[in-house]
Amino acid sequence: MPATSTPSQRPRSGPRRDEAARLAVLHAADDLLVEHGFAALTVEAIARRAGVAKQTIYRWWPSKVEILLDTLIEDTGKRLAVPTETPTAESIRDYLRAFARFVSRDPAGKVMLALIAQAQHDPGTAKSFHERYLGPRRVLERDLLVRAIDAGAISPRLSPDATIDALVGPIVYRALTGSPIPRGLVDTLVADLLAPRSN
Repeated sequence: MPATSTPSQRPRSGPRRDEAARLAVLHAADDLLVEHGFAALTVEAIARRAGVAKQTIYRWWPSKVEILLDTLIEDTGKRLAVPTETPTAESIRDYLRAFARFVSRDPAGKVMLALIAQAQHDPGTAKSFHERYLGPRRVLERDLLVRAIDAGAISPRLSPDATIDALVGPIVYRALTGSPIPRGLVDTLVADLLAPRSN
């Protein structure tokens, strides 16, 4: 799925960034990734689209991967927050539906999928992706499941970590292969894996 831990922020190495320039860089990276894909995305192109100097970008981000991670962390914080209210099977299902929409329709979801793909053959990307995004988010999602278990709302057949993988894995796989994600898929996963208890 696609933590109360906060996603790791990359340490700064120079003067404080101008906020308008920072946002312009993040938005430019997001847009260019959707338009041209990860392989064609360059720091030079991001600088041109954002209207900033290439040197300015390198002063704050060592690579395009770190720019995309900042974009992903910021956008998921706004558009795919892990529920903090008392969880139920229905609220977990709604979160998973939102996750399915995010990875299949949202530009930031395309960033997530690109980083997952890049992490398969780039150990540096994999390390940063896990440390800054996947790990902290899993903490939040595991806490969501544990709170639902403690409240008696669900009775998973697997451990919390295995349950997260089983719920999210099919959604991510379909998104990575460009397949549609039917609404019934999420409903079936929740029903089969969480075994919500009847009142």
